[in-house]
Amino acid sequence: MNGTYILILIVGAALGFAASYLLREKIARQKIHDAEEKARMITDTAEQKADSLIKEAQLEAKDRLFKMKNDFDAETASTKNELRALEKRLIAKEENIDKKHEQVESQAKENARVERELQSRASEISESEKKYQQLIEEQQHQLEVISGMTTEAAKELLMQSIENEARHDSAKTVKRIIAEAKEDADKEAKKIIATAIQRYAGDFVAERTVSVVQLPDDEMKGRIIGREGRNIRALEAATGIDLIIDDTPEAVILSGFNPVRREVARLSLLRLIEDGRIHPARIEDVVKKVDQEVDQAIKEAGNQAAFDLGVHGISNELVKYLGRLKFRTSYAQNVLQHSIEVGFLCGAMAAELGLNIKLAKRMGLLHDIGKAIDHEVDGSHAEIGARIAKKHGESPKVVHSIAAHHEDIPPETVYDVLVQAADSLSGARPGARKELLENYIKRLEDLEGIAREFKGVANAFAIQAGRELRVIVDGGKITDDESVLMSKDIVKKIEETLTFPGQIRVMVIRETRAVEYANK
Repeated sequence: MNGTYILILIVGAALGFAASYLLREKIARQKIHDAEEKARMITDTAEQKADSLIKEAQLEAKDRLFKMKNDFDAETASTKNELRALEKRLIAKEENIDKKHEQVESQAKENARVERELQSRASEISESEKKYQQLIEEQQHQLEVISGMTTEAAKELLMQSIENEARHDSAKTVKRIIAEAKEDADKEAKKIIATAIQRYAGDFVAERTVSVVQLPDDEMKGRIIGREGRNIRALEAATGIDLIIDDTPEAVILSGFNPVRREVARLSLLRLIEDGRIHPARIEDVVKKVDQEVDQAIKEAGNQAAFDLGVHGISNELVKYLGRLKFRTSYAQNVLQHSIEVGFLCGAMAAELGLNIKLAKRMGLLHDIGKAIDHEVDGSHAEIGARIAKKHGESPKVVHSIAAHHEDIPPETVYDVLVQAADSLSGARPGARKELLENYIKRLEDLEGIAREFKGVANAFAIQAGRELRVIVDGGKITDDESVLMSKDIVKKIEETLTFPGQIRVMVIRETRAVEYANK
C-alpha cells in the first residue's frame, strides 16, 4: 500500500515535472514567437522610417540643388549682363578714342597747313617790308630833293609848327577860361573861399600826420642828408615818407598820411642813428628789416586784441587783418580800438539779454575787418569784411553780422542788431571821430592809386600833406622821354578824377642802378 502510494507520488511527480517542463517550453516558445514578432515589427518600423528619411533627404537634396541651380543661373545672368554692359562701354570708349585720334590727326594736319601759310605770309610780309622801306627811302630822298631840306630840318620845322599851334590853342583856352571866370565871378569866389577853408583843414590834419625823431646833435642832420642829398632821397624812396629837416634844433620831422609807413620810417631812422652807418645800401637793408618787424608787431596787436576780448580760434590771416587796423583810422578814431570797444559792448548787451557772450564779442571784434584792405579792394568795407570772414572759416552768423552792420543787407538775428547798436555807440561817443582826417587820408590814397594804374610805375608816394606826388618808375620799362609824358598824363588824370585844394606837384623819378659783387 505504501509502495503504491509512493509509486503514485513518483508518477505524479514525474507527470508534474513533465507538465511543468512542457508548460515552460510552451511559454518559452510563446516568448520567442512574441519576441520574433516584436523584432519583425521593429524592423519593419525601422525600415519604414529609413525609407521616409531617405525620401526626405532626397527631396531636400533636390530642393537645395534646385535652389543652387537657380542662384547660379541668376548670378550667371547678372554676370552676363555686366559683361555685356562693360563690353558696350569698351566699344563706346574705343569709338571715342578713334574719333579723338581722327580729330587729333585732322587738327595736326590743319596746324601744319596753317603753319605753312603763316611761314609763307611771313616771308611775303618780310619781302613787302623791304620793298616798302626801299620805297620810303626813295620818297624821302625825292622829298629832300624837291623841298631842298634835310630830314632833320623838316623835323625841326614840323616841331616849330606844332609848338606854335599848341601855343595858339593854349592862348585860346586861357582866354576862354578867363571869360568864363568873369561870367561866373560869384561862383568862382565861393569856390575860392571853399578852397581856402579846405586848405586850412588840410593843414590842420597834416599836423596830425607827422612824427618827430629827436637827434643826438645837429651834426647828425648832415649825415642823414648825405652827399648831394643821396641818403635822404634813399630813405624817402624806400619808405614813401617825406623827411623835413628845417631849423628845428636836433629834430627831424617825418610827414606821411600812412601811419604804417611813418612808423617804419621812424624806427628805421632811429636804427640808422644808433648804428651810425648811414648810406643808401644800409638804408635799404634797415628799412627791410624794420618792415618785417612792423609786420610782426601787427600780428601781435591782432593776437592781443583777440586775447583781451577772450575770442579764440581766429585764423592767422584774420589776426593779421585785425593787427593792420591798429594803423587805420576812421574819422580820426583808431579802428582796432573801435573794434575792441564794439566787442566789449556787444558782450555786455548779450549778457543782459541772456545770449551767447563769446559769439557776440566775436562779431563785434570782426565787424570792421574789411577796413584793413578796403583801399585795395573794390566794394564797401562791410561787404569786403564778410568775404574775408567767410574765406577764413567764420560761421555764417558772424559773416552775416559783418555784412549787415551798416544795413547793406537786412539784419536777420538779434546779434546783427547788437553789432549795429554797439558800432553806433562806439562811434557816436563824444570826441570819438572827426570826419576831416578820414576824407584827407582817402584823398591821398586815391592820389597814389591813380599813379599806380600807369604801366611801368614801381611805386608812388603822396608826400607834403598831399601837395606832392612822387612816382618811382622802372628804368628798364620807361625811358626819359616817356617819363615826361607820364607826368603830364598823371596830372591830367588827377585833374579829371579828384577834387583838391591848391595844386599838386607830380614828380616822376627814373633811376638806373648797376650792382655787382666782389668775391674771393
